[in-house]
Amino acid sequence: MTAAAGRAGFVPGADRSRPPAPGDLALPVAGRKLLTGPDGRFHRIDALPAGLDWVPLGTLDGTPAWAAEAAEAETLPGRWRGWRGVAAELPEPMATLAGRALAVVTWRRTHRWCGACRTELADVPGETARRCPGCDLTVFLPLSVAVLVAITRPGRAGGPDEVLLVRHAYGPTQLWALVAGFVEAGESLEAAAHREVAEEVGLTIGRPTYVDSQPWAMSGPGTLLAGFTATVSDPAAEPVVDARELTDARWFPVDALPAELPPAYSISRWLIDTVAASAPR
Repeated sequence: MTAAAGRAGFVPGADRSRPPAPGDLALPVAGRKLLTGPDGRFHRIDALPAGLDWVPLGTLDGTPAWAAEAAEAETLPGRWRGWRGVAAELPEPMATLAGRALAVVTWRRTHRWCGACRTELADVPGETARRCPGCDLTVFLPLSVAVLVAITRPGRAGGPDEVLLVRHAYGPTQLWALVAGFVEAGESLEAAAHREVAEEVGLTIGRPTYVDSQPWAMSGPGTLLAGFTATVSDPAAEPVVDARELTDARWFPVDALPAELPPAYSISRWLIDTVAASAPR
């Protein structure tokens, strides 16, 4: 057993030094869906038919996990589910593993050929990477980073602090969420937070404070969300919605938040709960 295999939680890896064992975790992927067993949890390798091309994902509480591309029409036991459903019902390490399965299988399907000389790529032993045997180009699983910002201001007339919540023009449009956006090349996380706030709601903020991060399979393969809190520079300023990415933006007292908030498994909700719990009442 490797050192990583003995660690608790989910540890990503690409160890192919041994084939899948019967008791290893198995995550078939079809498009944007994963196959779970009748109990809603992941299958074991020996519960599925032979012939699937298993790719290593890492370990979950020391147990190796594998993914394989499959067709939803295939006769396999269990049911196909989107990542959102898996994340809502299973513990966090399992949701992270499911997200990695989606990312790795999607990346392998879309990165089969060399973009420079069109030769078929080959796996790099021990890494989540593929290399061209013709020109030696190496392609790694891409990582896209996005920032989320929970913006607060002091409450008015001695009331509770307020947090800025927005409704997006895409995705779950009924939810009140946070200002968010992807980091550009050459940009720091903090700079991205300032830019996204200015672009989406026309506000300026003080220095953002990092809180937490979360892999997020809903936004595509290899997406990582970095969460920040920040205080608005001018407490009297009101948001001006960009009308392109957002449809609404409002200040809400932390003790009177709307019911339509992001799900509990999301970092957006973690940040909202953090500012609500830490604000003076």
